[in-house]
Amino acid sequence: METRIVAVDIAKLVFEVAIADSSWRIVERHRLSRAKFTTFFVGQPPCRVVMEACGTSHFWGQKLMQEGHAVTLLPAQYVRAYVRRNKTIAPMPVR
Repeated sequence: METRIVAVDIAKLVFEVAIADSSWRIVERHRLSRAKFTTFFVGQPPCRVVMEACGTSHFWGQKLMQEGHAVTLLPAQYVRAYVRRNKTIAPMPVR
């Protein structure tokens, strides 16, 4: 069985998901809304999920562990090294 590593960038509106194989080569990328995020992981075989530790990552980590995935939360200092460009968060509309 091939080991899959799924890296998740949690944002307000859209979650970025990158799926890598056992040699850490990215084989798939997805931009998912909050509603599609849970349904995406229900259909996936058990894998290792890596995300930055924050308030919402603890919530999502528990949800993913209930589905049988192994979740690893990384401190922000370790995540910064993997950021290649600016965030993809859309600006909030002015009211």
